[in-house]
Amino acid sequence: MKILLTSTSFQDTPGGHHRLLANQGFEVTNLRGPLTEDVLLDVIGDYDAVICGDDDFTRKVIQKGVSGRLRAISKYGIGLDKIDLKAAEELNIPVSNCVGVNQNAVAEHVFSLLLTYVKNIIPENNYLKQQKWVRLIGNEIHGKAIGIAGLGSIGKEIALRASAFGLKIYAFDKFADQIFADKFGIIYCKTIEELFSKSDIISLNLSLNSETKHIINASNLAQLKREVIIINTARAGLIEESAIIKGIESGVIKAYLTDVLDEEPMVKDHPFLKYDNIIITPHIGSRTYESVVRQGTMAVENLLSLINKKSIV
Repeated sequence: MKILLTSTSFQDTPGGHHRLLANQGFEVTNLRGPLTEDVLLDVIGDYDAVICGDDDFTRKVIQKGVSGRLRAISKYGIGLDKIDLKAAEELNIPVSNCVGVNQNAVAEHVFSLLLTYVKNIIPENNYLKQQKWVRLIGNEIHGKAIGIAGLGSIGKEIALRASAFGLKIYAFDKFADQIFADKFGIIYCKTIEELFSKSDIISLNLSLNSETKHIINASNLAQLKREVIIINTARAGLIEESAIIKGIESGVIKAYLTDVLDEEPMVKDHPFLKYDNIIITPHIGSRTYESVVRQGTMAVENLLSLINKKSIV
């Protein structure tokens, strides 16, 4: 069997997931994703299955794969927004993902970004490396209100950490877990607009779909609490980049802290680079050794399960 592996996190992190894949006796080709539609169209028909990252598995790509050897897609990670699931279903290509393996890593990253900003860690480090003793005034997060947009497995881990930090916790989710909310003092908002209006800090943890795309946009900036800090470790498409810039320049948004961008790797001279109160990390929220091994192992196990179900030989 020929397997295409595109996840760079999987490739770059040695561990049990490598051994598990190697022990299957597959012929594995490593390409460094995320791969565009054009790149995938040239190669996808040569492989029986793929372990993918955030590659563009459009209808065209899946159709091209089916006309060749492609029989299964195993997603390394959780988000499936880059895979045309409708096309995959119509073309009888099973798709799996890795649910419940990266919530600790991502939740920790949310607070890494938040504390780095409010405690002025980056500018203070830069001053010291220039041999300057500059002591800026930071802020505490204790007592502030955090709004968690999306209280799934990651959102819940963020809530647990927020509670330990003494934050007041609001949440918005299509499927309310009232038992969890009651246990940890979380107040559910009936609408995303209500969450926006009450939150000093917003953590975006929603999946990306037609309902959530650009959930923060130019037309609803006025609904945000003034000087809000927005943290995005989910999907870049949840926000409209031009709206973030408008919000930063108008003072509505105090800071935008993100692990995701519309185009990755980051394009040269991205407009976000001009702003000290926009902090960007290169999609590493779940890129811890522990999380990568868990996700990689599950991605291989999911692949084997799909292969067995499809009786691919």
